[in-house]
Amino acid sequence: MAAATARLGLLPFSRTLLWFRGALAALAAPGFLRTPTVRSSVTPAATPARDRLAACSRSRGFSSSSRPLSSDNKVTVNFINRDGTKLSVKGAIGDSLLDVVINQNLDIDGFGACEGTLACSTCHVILQEEVYNKLGPISDEEMDMLDLAYGLTDTSRLGCQICLTRSLEGITVRVPETAVDIRQPSDAGTTTSS
Repeated sequence: MAAATARLGLLPFSRTLLWFRGALAALAAPGFLRTPTVRSSVTPAATPARDRLAACSRSRGFSSSSRPLSSDNKVTVNFINRDGTKLSVKGAIGDSLLDVVINQNLDIDGFGACEGTLACSTCHVILQEEVYNKLGPISDEEMDMLDLAYGLTDTSRLGCQICLTRSLEGITVRVPETAVDIRQPSDAGTTTSS
């Protein structure tokens, strides 16, 4: 039987198992899954929202040397926090609004709980109508998450899906008074507000 499997190019069971163990060990090697190409190839099937999120990630790169840190590559974003305070910060072109909140360490309670994976609606923002009209069409996945957001308006979007461009210089983004992480049970008291 071993001769037959060798002629057919098949590995005996024990050798196959060893091969799989080696392949799994290679996958588990430090840094293997941290590269952008591997990370994007492991994600579920491409969707418009995931494509837009990937475009934000690709444009910013994964090292500080990929883009100069000059003010020419930044735009001003004004956030109106849940308590009404205005937070004005600079965000890098190509970053999402969620990236800006994280990178600038803004104190917006519960914002972006799923880290931009389209699994919650905690990065729900309300835009001015002229800003909303500058953005691309909303994807079905984003709309599904927004349907579950508290305080939905005609100009609501998810911050993880809005990539900064030069045309968004000086935008004002309002964070709703309350956010609910839909991934949590409704009776767990996961509502955040000021």
